Amino acid sequence: MSVEQVLIERSGNQCELCASTEGLAVMEVAPSDGTAAESILVCGECAALLESPEQNPNHWRCLNDSMWSPVPAVQVTAYRILKKIASEGWPQDMLDMLYLEPEVQEWADAGLEDTGEDTVPTRDSNGNILAEGDSVTIIKDLVVKGAGFTAKQGTTVKNIKMAPGDPTHIQGRVNGTMIFLKTEFLKKS
Repeated sequence: MSVEQVLIERSGNQCELCASTEGLAVMEVAPSDGTAAESILVCGECAALLESPEQNPNHWRCLNDSMWSPVPAVQVTAYRILKKIASEGWPQDMLDMLYLEPEVQEWADAGLEDTGEDTVPTRDSNGNILAEGDSVTIIKDLVVKGAGFTAKQGTTVKNIKMAPGDPTHIQGRVNGTMIFLKTEFLKKS
């Protein structure tokens, strides 16, 4: 049986990302050995958006279902797409829920491009370098636009995430809402 036939049978003849049945094609999930286990079946729209998922981030809301697929190649693809569009806000919430087995996580990370985050470190208001998972304290009351609350001075934000490609911002939960915070108003806890 060919790889395409195996994928059609595995997926029920629909895109393994968005469940569309239009223009289906086999896509290898790099690094791949070309087998069905390391490939997925995608529709024309998903295939066109895979290189630049930020062109239509709302299309990827379908990953809310497909990220739970038992197929590692589908999990890896969903993870990579969500990582690329995490700055939208809602994809980060999905990433926070997604668990990948260690070998699948390794595979997923192997295919991500270097974002250059290593070159410019993210620093707090005192010049301390911040890293993923650190805790910070807000040093000034900040009005959170669109959320209808003020992040109060002295609030501790735990388990921060780096803003993709922007060393002047971090992401963190304040009052249960994931928001972006300027590092100039934070100090490392």
